[in-house]
Amino acid sequence: MAKHLDLGSAGESLACRELSRLGYRVTDTNVRMKMGELDIVAEEGGEMVVVEVRTRTLGRMLPPEATVGPSKIKKLIRTGTAYMASRGWEGPWRIDIAAITVSPDDKLVLEIFRDITVGLIEP
Repeated sequence: MAKHLDLGSAGESLACRELSRLGYRVTDTNVRMKMGELDIVAEEGGEMVVVEVRTRTLGRMLPPEATVGPSKIKKLIRTGTAYMASRGWEGPWRIDIAAITVSPDDKLVLEIFRDITVGLIEP
């Protein structure tokens, strides 16, 4: 497997563990649908959460959270909407980013950005 795929997989594993520690209940991972993929789907406090995981090495590119642009957000909204409909979920749901940065000493540092679509007029 390519090194970047190993890094992505390690990031997703860390995100699942930390989200669980923070009180999220992970219900699905690596969901593939016709219009896209959802890295993690979880439930937190009666709300479903689509979590986009981004893992980047410090200093090599943009910070991980900066790599989720408008087109990716639109895709997450479309895919998340289809996922919720396929599961019969009619309650609230949101999109979070799990941004993981790999430090120079290979430590993974996670930061959660909650509800990234708040304030969008037209997603």
